[in-house]
Amino acid sequence: MAFRPSQGTFQRTGVRTKLTTAHLAQTMTLLGMNALELLEKIEGELSKNPALELVEGRHCPNCNRRLPGNALCPKCSYQGSAQGEEPIVFVSPPEHNYTYTGSTGRYEDIETDAFSPDTEDLATYVLQQIAAEIAPADREIAVHIASSLDKDGLLSIPIMEIARYRHVDPERVYAVIQVMQRADPVGVASANEQEALLVQLDVLGTQVPRPELTRQAVEEGFHFLTKKQFTELGRLLGISKNEAEKIANFIGESLNPYPARAFWGNTRHISSDTTQVYQRPDVIMRCADDSEDTRLIVEVMWPIRGLLRINPDFKQALAEAPEAKADKWKADMEQANLLVKCLSQRNHTLVRLMQKLAKQQRNFILDGPAHIHPITRVQLAEELDVHESTISRAVSGKTVQLPSGHIIPISQFFDRSLHIRTALKGIVEAEDTPLSDTKIAKLLKEQGHKIARRTVAKYRSMEGILPAHLRKVQAKQTA
Repeated sequence: MAFRPSQGTFQRTGVRTKLTTAHLAQTMTLLGMNALELLEKIEGELSKNPALELVEGRHCPNCNRRLPGNALCPKCSYQGSAQGEEPIVFVSPPEHNYTYTGSTGRYEDIETDAFSPDTEDLATYVLQQIAAEIAPADREIAVHIASSLDKDGLLSIPIMEIARYRHVDPERVYAVIQVMQRADPVGVASANEQEALLVQLDVLGTQVPRPELTRQAVEEGFHFLTKKQFTELGRLLGISKNEAEKIANFIGESLNPYPARAFWGNTRHISSDTTQVYQRPDVIMRCADDSEDTRLIVEVMWPIRGLLRINPDFKQALAEAPEAKADKWKADMEQANLLVKCLSQRNHTLVRLMQKLAKQQRNFILDGPAHIHPITRVQLAEELDVHESTISRAVSGKTVQLPSGHIIPISQFFDRSLHIRTALKGIVEAEDTPLSDTKIAKLLKEQGHKIARRTVAKYRSMEGILPAHLRKVQAKQTA
């Protein structure tokens, strides 16, 4: 007899389909969040859903095992041999960062003071300068601003966005920015190139002689300056073309619209390739020991302290819920269950992703960009048997701290142009006299990188390298 599904069967199937769809949708949403966004999401759910509970104490995010003191989970982070190509990947509790000590087989704490990271990057350098001037209550705002600097040292997001995220008045954010802008390099954290120049003019004051109307030229004639339309600039200011050119020359010689490309600290940052700004990375990679065949230790950072679970008291109360509240309590329970399961799935996906990336990009991780292994999101999705969009969401907006201490976007593991750009930088750094893009393309071809001249120009621009004729001018100025 043929099977005829009952109406109840269709209803149950529909419920399962609805739950599966909800599970997938929420997992993908959570997967696209970085650690800070995930923390905000979890805290929001805890505040509004009584079915959720955060159990104090340190628990392993993988297996929920309670962890004594500062120890890592003996099951999930078991390291075995310190040598081998297989990386050790696990989700790490948030209380501390850890470093593997190799021969002792122990992890030791690293202090994570917000203004004292191990490596000096632009954001940290600026934060260290202004620490004494910023009220303790505003330090998180300062870190947020510093974390939002782009490669040129300009603020990449609107002040209002920072204010909304931090739940503070925009004036408070702007006050911190004003302090930061007067640190070294002057103009850092400006909203754009024009503001950076104006800040530098204000700070320089009368210390450096400058042509009259320089500030007015930047304020009102910036678009003429950028296009080198000196006749129009002179007409605007009521001066001659020659005087307008003198203003432009002063700006070019004494100011910098891209603060990160100027001198700061003890270094000239011409290439502007500093990708690391102070932030807590989503993933931390370390070496098990100092040997050449060391295993990589990979920690996927978990943002909350304690164990997120279903509240057992709420679960018991649900069984005896009054009719008026039963539907609401049941919905809360379903939502809490869904969140816990989806968070677990998110962690599982990230661990699998980093397991693959740490193994395939081992040479890049240990030896630098010149050793990157070409791989696409599509290829990795096929290897992990997931959709390409899953990889894209898992990578989006997340950063990884390499064993060297540098923090880079995880998306950089998929940057197929990185090794060519590294070779291009090497050619420019070794040049006796500035080479044209055509000549650079020829030298790259000799190294096995066949690209067009216009692609050289594009990659050169991405690395913040000036054209040959401007490098010649720069060489004369620094001679």
